[in-house]
Amino acid sequence: MQGHRASPLRRTVAVVGAGAAGALVALQLCGAAVRRRSALDLVLIDPAPEAGRGIAYATTDPRHLLNVPAGHMSCHPDDPGHFLRWLRGHGASEASAADFVARHRYGSYLADTLGRAIVEAHGTVTVSRLRTRATGLRWRGPTARLELADGGTVDADGVVLATGPNPSSVTGWAAPALRASDRLIVDPWAPGALDPLLAEGRTDDVLLVGTGLTAVDVALRLGRPGRTVHALSRGGRLPQPHALTPLPAVACPEDLHGLPLTGLRAGIRRHISQVLRTHGDWRPAFDGLRPLTARLWGALSVEERAAFLEQDSSLWNVHRHRMPPATAEAVARMCRMRRLRPYAGRITAVRTGPDTRVGPDARVGRVGRFGPVTVTVALAGDGGTRELSVGWVVNCTGPDPLLRDAADPLWRGLLDTGGAVPGPLGMGVATDEGRLRDAGGRAVRPLWTLGAPRRGELWETTAVPEIRVQAEAVATAVLDHLATLAPAPHVIRKRPCDGSGLALSTQDEAAAAYRLGLDRLLTVRAGAASAFRRAAALDPGFALAHAALALLDHECGADALGALAGARRAARDRADARERSWVEAVACRVEGTGADKALLRHLDDWPGDLLALAATVPGLAFSGVHDRGGSAVLRVLEQTRAAHQEHWFPTSLLAFLRQEEGRYEEAAMLAEQALAAEPASGNALHALAHADYARGLHRAGRERVDQWLGSRPEYGGAHRGHFAWHAALHDLALGDEAAVRRRWATRLAPTQVRGAGALIDTCSLAWRIRLAGGRQSAPSVDDVLEAVPPDLLERPPTAFLALHAALALAAADSVPGLRRLHAHARGSGGVRRQVVAPLCDALEYAVEERWGEAADELERILPAVRTVGGSDVQREVVEETLLYALIAAGRHEAARARLEARPDRRPSPYDRTRPASPPPTHPGR
Repeated sequence: MQGHRASPLRRTVAVVGAGAAGALVALQLCGAAVRRRSALDLVLIDPAPEAGRGIAYATTDPRHLLNVPAGHMSCHPDDPGHFLRWLRGHGASEASAADFVARHRYGSYLADTLGRAIVEAHGTVTVSRLRTRATGLRWRGPTARLELADGGTVDADGVVLATGPNPSSVTGWAAPALRASDRLIVDPWAPGALDPLLAEGRTDDVLLVGTGLTAVDVALRLGRPGRTVHALSRGGRLPQPHALTPLPAVACPEDLHGLPLTGLRAGIRRHISQVLRTHGDWRPAFDGLRPLTARLWGALSVEERAAFLEQDSSLWNVHRHRMPPATAEAVARMCRMRRLRPYAGRITAVRTGPDTRVGPDARVGRVGRFGPVTVTVALAGDGGTRELSVGWVVNCTGPDPLLRDAADPLWRGLLDTGGAVPGPLGMGVATDEGRLRDAGGRAVRPLWTLGAPRRGELWETTAVPEIRVQAEAVATAVLDHLATLAPAPHVIRKRPCDGSGLALSTQDEAAAAYRLGLDRLLTVRAGAASAFRRAAALDPGFALAHAALALLDHECGADALGALAGARRAARDRADARERSWVEAVACRVEGTGADKALLRHLDDWPGDLLALAATVPGLAFSGVHDRGGSAVLRVLEQTRAAHQEHWFPTSLLAFLRQEEGRYEEAAMLAEQALAAEPASGNALHALAHADYARGLHRAGRERVDQWLGSRPEYGGAHRGHFAWHAALHDLALGDEAAVRRRWATRLAPTQVRGAGALIDTCSLAWRIRLAGGRQSAPSVDDVLEAVPPDLLERPPTAFLALHAALALAAADSVPGLRRLHAHARGSGGVRRQVVAPLCDALEYAVEERWGEAADELERILPAVRTVGGSDVQREVVEETLLYALIAAGRHEAARARLEARPDRRPSPYDRTRPASPPPTHPGR
């Protein structure tokens, strides 16, 4: 084979190992290289037929499940929902974050995700796959030369050793007679190793040495009627199960860092005891320690680490590394049937018998090596001894942590020549944040590792949640190193702008797509998301395109974390100060952490940022917290109007603010001013629609919306549906039931409106129709709810969406749905607990025609409904429901008093006729 050499204009990185760790590094290198526009040749070296599987995910046994829920198994540390989205897009539409998925499926996910990353990086990254082993490494100046088992070589500017755990080879516990016997399976994961035990008709008993997760996997595979699987370890403990209904992790309140081992033990016990008392489960305490484990381990002395391994590691592992509930149930069933028998003890003697097999299975000339094995076990405590007669002994003690004992010639060569040195206690190797240290303690060679070889330094480093973080850090370090080798010549190039004069860190074609998306967003036209998506596809390193998608996804109630992760990666790799500021402001909005302050701070620094203004003003003006945002919103609007010389967009937003303040005439004047400057401005028309409704201009307002929509066919989807909803409110106020029904069928049907729009507009209108005409006159919302994602309906991310989800469930007469939403709202705390949960109770009473109770509950929460956010006209539906309940309960005077206070606020012909009599039919069942 010819040696693989780098192009003189490109840099080469070799990744040795293409299992989970290698695949994670490779996909991070592909993504980061594209974002940085760094030309790269990537060489993956591994004999396995498919990248991404390694040992752990190559199993095809459906009983072998992930030991971590799907929600924690994303290959991207900054996008926790990535694996779940993949599952739902690959035949598991009902998959949830709490599911424990077959390990083989996870291998498919890694392979598919890496494949997609390679395709998306085409043109910037070339990927070569060498199906052989790396057997040695020599340096030629700064260049690494990897020697391959097939005789070839690879020259690389950087090397990542992603070799995974060592195969099981620890057999010091085995007597010489057993080590010499072919009845000992040293590595149960070696291809074909268990085939003799799985042969048809074989039922001879088996002894597993080890009782951890490896033993569980092997026991599930070998268990069959007539066979007993014995499992032996010092503690005899099987892994604990995960909870059927997991609780969130609970962080330790104590600062445990720097404590000696004795103090660390005591602090952890206190933490676990407190969590157990508070939550009734110890698991959240262990999960809360996970982010601290590496730091705590690193602070222990070598002697303390050795003591932990000897005295504490077994107990830690059985609680920390748990079985999926389904696996635990299968194991418990095997134990009850006595097909699996765990023991605490140690092997003291072994006798092997002659091979009594005949026929083609017998091996002539090997007498004594294939016969049954009698194992004497000294049981822990005062259990005495026990003899076990088994056909096979399987080593399930797990990977060998000592790389010096490894069979891998690459690692042995590095350790023998001083290119690498053992890590603490001889486990793994010593590194500087993943970069290998040499015999002199220096980390100067472009040579990195991750995962199992860092066990001595990190202790827990073999699970995907830890490896994916290391993979991202290693990819960043590798590309940073390559950038120092031959810095690109500095070329002064004028950057494109966003249409308002602000520079964009991207190329012209992506900038044009971004400007189209921004224009459509500002004018409230359909197609903004697709334009931003095209910009991100044209330039994956364009942070603002990803951030705009994250913002739109969040506003419509979709999962925005994937787009946000893309924005953060791009901002880290290539963005200016304004773009980084905006990405973090969007992150605060999506994650619900100080969004208002971050947005306002960004606009203080960059008042000309129209996209930031579009996100900030409606969010603050309709946030439901009106004692903090008014002056801030007005200030940023004045700043932006000055920066853009009375631009129509900030003028339309000012119209929104004025109508929310009750200054309806001024709001209408500003909206008409913005429409005159930009007739396509949906924002201006939207503000005018609010002002018309509040002023009681129902006929003129309806005509204005209809004429505008008729002249603007490009307004489609949710935007068109929302304008139709405004017109429908005018229809209801005029008592024009036929017009409402026509509008429902043509503009608000499920084929027209989906997702959050179906909740906010279509379902809330259905409930209002019931309130106006009774249950019999209201359209069914069953088809509408089919267009709403289940998570959005039962686990909405905001209080505003939760309020509308409650209305949708009430319109569908779904008492069970209301109860599930009630439980979610109570568990979410804040406004959802204070307003949405009792609203669910009130609507349940309404559906069941318990009008007095409904009215009492609604009167109690009505003053706080403002805090859910949105506009007055959107929240008004709660008061409408209260009025209906009062009338239906016979409390006409209370209803009349409320209605008499409304004309000054919102004149309506319908309100003038409503108190005359109780409703003819009820909107309940």
